[in-house]
Amino acid sequence: MLILNTIKETQEFLKNQQRAGKTIGFVPTMGALHAGHISLIERAKQENDLAVCSIFVNPTQFNNPEDLKKYPRTLEKDCEALLPAGCDVVFAPSAEEMYPVLPQLRMDFGSLETVMEGKFRPGHFNGVGIVVSKLFNIVKPEKAYFGLKDLQQVAVIRRMVQDLSFDVAIIPCPTLRETDGLAMSSRNTRLSTEARALAPQIFKSLTLAKEKLQTGASVYEMQIAVNEHFAKFPAFELEYFEASDFDTLQAINKKTVEGKTALCIAAFLDGVRLIDNIVF
Repeated sequence: MLILNTIKETQEFLKNQQRAGKTIGFVPTMGALHAGHISLIERAKQENDLAVCSIFVNPTQFNNPEDLKKYPRTLEKDCEALLPAGCDVVFAPSAEEMYPVLPQLRMDFGSLETVMEGKFRPGHFNGVGIVVSKLFNIVKPEKAYFGLKDLQQVAVIRRMVQDLSFDVAIIPCPTLRETDGLAMSSRNTRLSTEARALAPQIFKSLTLAKEKLQTGASVYEMQIAVNEHFAKFPAFELEYFEASDFDTLQAINKKTVEGKTALCIAAFLDGVRLIDNIVF
């Protein structure tokens, strides 16, 4: 496995590989890898000649400086996990390498970023769009793999690829969960033992909401049930719980057609912001 730290050497190596006829599957990450990330790498390797993983904690997508400061950085451990997964190349640049000058470009994703994550994290998707654009231009993959736990991020990136004609296929992949239902996330490592024991209530609230809608309840009735659920667990600070259309992410009043109803949540627990969703 090759570990590269500069844009130039990464571009040169991957260009040579593509000239030799090899295809590239790409998984962009911010490190602190877990089994969900590893599953993306394994799929990228299965479907392409080379699996490339970027590890870069992107400062332009954090609207909270304290969150950026606390984000786990575990490059050595991450590389140890990537090797047996079949990863061929790790691109691990510094912030100075990626941003010798802070970008002046601003990306506007319209209605996709006025709800949920975009509403509560102003500027977040501008930062995501810029860094993913840069990474696509550096790696030039045929396919890029993203976990659906970050549902809104996947929607934003698909819109960016479509609008800017990037020559890359976006492959959304299912959310991986712990045995108790908690969505795998790098942030889970920051939870105390007590908070970790409570964290599965997030997925339980999504399951409860899904059952409500499937039995004919309105979104309003569903939200009442969710609020009552979290009232039993005051350690949570619920930021949002939304029922949305899977494609547009706009609010809905009732369950839509099969596979197009998205339930999305963000909540603080033990000072850690956790997100999750289910689509049915």
